[in-house]
Amino acid sequence: MSELFDAVDALVASRSPLPPAEERKRLRVAHGLTLDEVAAALKVRRATVSGWESVKKPTEPRGPEREAYARLLEKLAELYPASSVTEGPAAPAVPATFSGTPAPAEARTLSTGEASEAAAMAAPENTQTPAPVAVAPAAAPRPARTTRTSSTSCRPGAKKAAPAGSPAGGADPRFANGPLAVVDVEDGQVLAYCTGGLVLEVPAKSLPSLVEWTLKEAKLGQPKLSGPGKDADPLLVLTEAALERYGLPVTLTDEEKHAGRIPEGHKVVKQLVRAEWKLTKRGFGPWARIYRPATGSERACVQLCIPSWNALDSRHWGEAGQLPPAELARVLGVYASRVMTPRGSTAVTGLELMTALHPPTRASEPDADGKRNSEHNPGSLGKDAIDPMTWPPCEVPDGHPVLKDLPRFHVRGPGEKLFEEAYDWARPMTDAECTLRHLVGIDVNMAFAAGANGLNVGLGEATHVKAPAFDPKLPGSWLVDLSHVDLSRVKVGKEWVELDGSLLPSPFTPKGERPEGPAWYATPTVAYAQELGYEVRPIEAWVRYENGRYLDGWYQRLRDAYLATMADLGVDADLSPADFLAAMDGYKDRDLELAIVVSAIKATVKGGLGKLRERPRGEGWRPGEPWRALSRPTWRPDIRAAVISRTRINLHRKIVKHASFTGQYPVAILSDCVVYASNGPSPLDFLPYREGKPLPGGFKLGVNPGLVKWEGTQDVLWGEEVRERFNAPELNLARYIKDGTVTDVDNGE
Repeated sequence: MSELFDAVDALVASRSPLPPAEERKRLRVAHGLTLDEVAAALKVRRATVSGWESVKKPTEPRGPEREAYARLLEKLAELYPASSVTEGPAAPAVPATFSGTPAPAEARTLSTGEASEAAAMAAPENTQTPAPVAVAPAAAPRPARTTRTSSTSCRPGAKKAAPAGSPAGGADPRFANGPLAVVDVEDGQVLAYCTGGLVLEVPAKSLPSLVEWTLKEAKLGQPKLSGPGKDADPLLVLTEAALERYGLPVTLTDEEKHAGRIPEGHKVVKQLVRAEWKLTKRGFGPWARIYRPATGSERACVQLCIPSWNALDSRHWGEAGQLPPAELARVLGVYASRVMTPRGSTAVTGLELMTALHPPTRASEPDADGKRNSEHNPGSLGKDAIDPMTWPPCEVPDGHPVLKDLPRFHVRGPGEKLFEEAYDWARPMTDAECTLRHLVGIDVNMAFAAGANGLNVGLGEATHVKAPAFDPKLPGSWLVDLSHVDLSRVKVGKEWVELDGSLLPSPFTPKGERPEGPAWYATPTVAYAQELGYEVRPIEAWVRYENGRYLDGWYQRLRDAYLATMADLGVDADLSPADFLAAMDGYKDRDLELAIVVSAIKATVKGGLGKLRERPRGEGWRPGEPWRALSRPTWRPDIRAAVISRTRINLHRKIVKHASFTGQYPVAILSDCVVYASNGPSPLDFLPYREGKPLPGGFKLGVNPGLVKWEGTQDVLWGEEVRERFNAPELNLARYIKDGTVTDVDNGE
């Protein structure tokens, strides 16, 4: 009989009327679902779902998709009836293609039945469709006291719905309340603000009991990102009120700031010791980890984040540390669901993300006794750091142990040191450029992430070879003379073109100067010299025969996080150039909290790559001695150099392509920002678009990593006046193009 009833339901659904397109979109947005998620659940294309919601010319679903879509809309209508929608102030004018973020909604706790229905709608029966990123929950005001349930029902031991910021349909019951909570005190009651607006009452009266409660009742954490990996530990963010409640200082003294921790003799640290909890070597600082040794596969570890101790650096997290608890939970929750649960600074998290996606070990196949052992996970960097004394001398920074026998004040030149860094180059403007009206800056989106995409990097130790034949597919460092490469005549594709080489920076040095002799370069730099049509003959090299595309998963995770968050802010990947520029105008003001997430994602890219060559950080270090970072398998300056090399080369390739087609040359370059002189103030005034299509291989406007956005525009007269005022004819105007404010000038350096 059940089959007959199912067939009848299908017939009814296949003929039942669907709500108007506006209502379909309202229901989807109200539940925080993206077009991609609905498309994945219904096994159709994103454009198909977009067509169903099109106001101008909506399409209608057919067949089994209509049945499933009708059921989805029916369930969403029960959760979000039309009468509950309240009108807000008029939104600012944006392009027609802009799809704004959901309107703010009151935080609430879903019932168990609602949670199961929401999960069922998000994924078809017996089908697992993992979403690359989670949906950002709508901005929610601090929940009023009336929104809390009773103490009994609010305790985490009771069943709760997965937070709105979690991937629908894939919620892990162990972490039903999300990856983290912001702990605050209100009217004498300790509250834990979770993602999705859920608020838990916390019975713990001391820090050790708070840790116990988190592990046993709170249902906080995040599933592992890779099969051999480990689940993320729950994260507790302690507000100033929570610090006072649990006996911790609201701020650190100057001595504690310098040490990065509170003293081991502090009463709270003693409480933890008495309760048999341990702290990592970093001690009790802004990002403290409290744990007990693992028993088998079970981990007992909680991480603390303390914003008032500067855990959330304002350079990367903006004003996140000053947000109310519910808003801070939303910011960190979106970041956690799309990137990973923060493990420290954005730099630390960027590095930890690499390891989480490529764990160093995995379980082996069962042996004769059926026992599994730990073995190296192919494609990872391994669990053991490379012996510092086996590092190629050209790849390590000054002060490394392998250089301890160098004279004390010896300065290594290009023939001794690999120096792959981002551009910092500028030149005087030509007479023709001075007749133009504007200086327009364009900036490459997520440039270093794009440089990591598809890059082959070394995974093991380097092998020293003499007079090798250059192999562009072999990661390594090459000593080669590239001074013969003449930018006045280069290959672009398969054709030789004539350019004004004096107006172009050299692709081989960060300052854009032409090399004067042999120097060390990463593989992408030498490969580009070949691409330009010139022969290369390395003198020697350190190459890595064990290699792979280690950073691909890392790039994809961060790319998806960035694109999803930008889409929530109204900047979609499929906008036309003009609509993209319009959508980018003031995008941060549409949702200040999601704008913080975008900033943190960008910082995670740059910081994670920077951590690959972490330098000594005090601790009484002296040149020639090892420092703590050298003990990590992820201390890999060669990988950092390769990514920076490829990023710089990618930019130069676009500049050459643009120059060969338009005759326009950059005036200044700073890292991923390029400045051109133009008659108009917009990038569209000098980028060669034809019928909406960009120059192949050149600059293209868009939000995707590797594409460009508008950075800023100033008058040509402004540039000349600034250079004259500071007596710096080659002052790098790209550094100040955004707002025109010039500071810290020292002869253009």
